[in-house]
Amino acid sequence: MAFLCDAFKAATNVLLLPFRAAGTFTYKLYERHVMPFFLYRMSKYYNKKMCDMKKELFRTLAEFRQPDGQLTVLEIGCGPGTNFQFFPPGCKVICTDPNPGMQKYLRKSLENDENLVFERFVVASGEDLSSVEDESVDAVVGTLVLCTVGNVTSTLREARRVLRPGGAYLFLEHVAADPSTWTSTIQHLMQPLWYYIADGCRVNQATWKHLEAAGFSELRLRHVQTPLMFIIKPHIMGCALK
Repeated sequence: MAFLCDAFKAATNVLLLPFRAAGTFTYKLYERHVMPFFLYRMSKYYNKKMCDMKKELFRTLAEFRQPDGQLTVLEIGCGPGTNFQFFPPGCKVICTDPNPGMQKYLRKSLENDENLVFERFVVASGEDLSSVEDESVDAVVGTLVLCTVGNVTSTLREARRVLRPGGAYLFLEHVAADPSTWTSTIQHLMQPLWYYIADGCRVNQATWKHLEAAGFSELRLRHVQTPLMFIIKPHIMGCALK
């Protein structure tokens, strides 16, 4: 089976060579125009399926308000802003995303969530949040982000840096399936193609291991099965306290 998996992945990589040869320009057009539209449409479907889980996750945000009631949230990889509807009213939001094409759809989401105080949008990757000061936010949010960042360890290090003491990193991520299952096999077979069609997503990543090694003072993590297609059904959710 291992030989067949390796052979399939090798064949897929060969088939993808023309797309790689098409050059950076073609991919940038796809990334900045097609992908934002696709994510905006798909996020509505994802929110509908994951509404209860997201409500449960973001209900804890209110626990991290300052004594004066202020709550500042930094969202890494905010995409089209589909998490805004779950944030507590009145919280201040800072958004980062490496794709500037997301701003158009981010504005649409903000129009529907007027109870939030939008501070700014920064074009930045999760590994480099230098525009955000040390210990300046109460919570960092990342959903379906750690599967696409270039360096998970650096991203989590940056999240810890910008969090105030006692703050939390809230996460919801699809992850690798149990290695003993057919889902795991298919994840590994599909990974080369999935990476290109899903904006660099690693569908077979054991993200929980990175969170366990990130140095947070407390990690509240659950493995859950979601009502999504089988290849992304396994998820983790929870929060990590600084």
